[in-house]
Amino acid sequence: MAGELIVSISGITDRTLADADAFRGELTARNVPASLLVAPRQKSGYRLDRDAHTVEWLTRRRAEGDALVLHGYDEAATKKRRGEFATLQAHEANLRLTGADRVLEHLGLRTRLFAAPGWTVSPGTLTALPRNGFRLVAELGGITDLVRGTTTRTRVVGIGEGFLTETWWCRTLVLSAERTARREGTVRLAVAAGQLRRPGSRQAMLDAVDLALLHRCTPAVYRWAPKPALTDVPDAA
Repeated sequence: MAGELIVSISGITDRTLADADAFRGELTARNVPASLLVAPRQKSGYRLDRDAHTVEWLTRRRAEGDALVLHGYDEAATKKRRGEFATLQAHEANLRLTGADRVLEHLGLRTRLFAAPGWTVSPGTLTALPRNGFRLVAELGGITDLVRGTTTRTRVVGIGEGFLTETWWCRTLVLSAERTARREGTVRLAVAAGQLRRPGSRQAMLDAVDLALLHRCTPAVYRWAPKPALTDVPDAA
């Protein structure tokens, strides 16, 4: 069996949309969908509900097969160098999830998928997610089905937003993707949209994608699906 390939893009705003769209075009040429990580608020006072152009782009991309994944509320760090949901208690996580969910619902972008900034979630967040209707969480070291309580162990590697951006790291990312693809695992690649204007970062992502496809990884997105209903019941023996 071949593995899977999941490519995610975070930090999409009015300032990074052109780069994200150009990179998305490269993925389209390879028949690779994208998981788009969205948050109601980001750095420098950015608010998604004031950016109609990005909302329209996200809406169109989802209609064409991409996945939308809630990626926090406002990038707040509870501790130095810790992600927004890395240390929260369940009550605090619930407030942020509720607020973010309401904004995305108002914009027509509601999703039941979650990936925290920095890819790290606290036990309290894991408790709050299903209470707010979320069905899947993508973490640094795995993908958890919150309904079934099962986790697929597979590590995400990326460029920017918590990951390194140096040239040597870009090479490491490409090698890691190839190694995982050879082992028929799930290749999870993540990139911050702000890094896509850098030729080295963008090319490293595309090289990693191409190697995963070369090793027959199946392009996919973060997703959750209910078990198929039993439509045929075999006759009793």
